[in-house]
Amino acid sequence: MLRPWLGAFDNIYAIAALWIGLAFLASLISIRVGLSVALVEIVVGVAAGNLFQLSTNTWVDFLASSGSVLLTFLAGAEIDPGSLRRFALPSLVIGGVGFVAPFVGAWAFAWYALHWQWHARAHQTSRHGDGAIPT
Repeated sequence: MLRPWLGAFDNIYAIAALWIGLAFLASLISIRVGLSVALVEIVVGVAAGNLFQLSTNTWVDFLASSGSVLLTFLAGAEIDPGSLRRFALPSLVIGGVGFVAPFVGAWAFAWYALHWQWHARAHQTSRHGDGAIPT
């Protein structure tokens, strides 16, 4: 589960305590730096997971999933309905452009820079002409 140099953290309670401690550390850092707690928690989690090769278990995954649902709910609860109605058109335009622009950009890059074709096909075909790649 965890790397050998973290041998003391081989049970689920120690792993959960370590991740909760890192979340607490992230909240202290966010207060000191003046950034969003969620943003600093994401950065600390990525750093701990990649640099120190920490892993999770099912209980920590459950807590993370519950936390993401709660965070999404709280973000939605902070939206002022009157303000949303007042700025509905600009919000929809920004959201639409934010969705379409990366899609079109990735398509254009694949089409012009990578020379992808509209219909993908296998480079090799079988001698029977059925399009199957020989194994």
